[in-house]
Amino acid sequence: MKFALFRRVPADPPALKVFHAGQSFQVALRRRPTAKRITLRVSNATGEVVLTIPERTDLGIAQRFADGHGSWIATRLSKVPARVLFQPGALVPLRGVPHKVVHWSNVRARTRATTGENGEPIIAVSGELPHVARRIQDFLEVEAKKDFAEAVKQHTAALGVVAKRITVRDTQSRWGSCSARGALSFSWRLIMAPPFVLDYLAAHEVAHLRELNHSNRFWSLVYGICPRTDEAENWLKVYGSALHRFG
Repeated sequence: MKFALFRRVPADPPALKVFHAGQSFQVALRRRPTAKRITLRVSNATGEVVLTIPERTDLGIAQRFADGHGSWIATRLSKVPARVLFQPGALVPLRGVPHKVVHWSNVRARTRATTGENGEPIIAVSGELPHVARRIQDFLEVEAKKDFAEAVKQHTAALGVVAKRITVRDTQSRWGSCSARGALSFSWRLIMAPPFVLDYLAAHEVAHLRELNHSNRFWSLVYGICPRTDEAENWLKVYGSALHRFG
């Protein structure tokens, strides 16, 4: 009997299954000590369904909660934009302009943005087909870092500050960040947005090199170096989540 006191509690499964109207949905399970109640969300960017539960919530209660929201999950997922894979024939925006992905050759060569036979914008990618998606993302990341480096250079010169490092990542929760040590990080997906949007994010994070907050002084700096701040923020609110459907 005494050994029962030391019985291990089974680990939570990484996800729950929810069935509704003949469909099966995978719901990622997150147990959080700071959670006060059960919450369920569907990402408009990726379509991921996440159930967050308090630390002491019984797994059976979590499953029943998810099951009871099957219709809601189905409705929300139906509104998530379809994914666009990086593959030949896909239309992928580059600096706000749709480019058709064209597989030129199985022989590896540099991926580049150019024009096709009919003058339409294309992203020309070479190499074996299984590697096309990775080559396109690599290309977009390089282009993003190049554009951010130029924008950051311009805005740091205007404010008289120095950025210690610039990196691009595939972030989900934020478009950019600035560390206390002056390192700037941005989402490479912003290379798919119009240039004024990328420029705004660069200005926003550069302003944090002077004001690591969102005070009136901070926003005064941002508007001073980026007059299209409001336009860019509105664009991100309307179209930003759609950038996550590519790739």
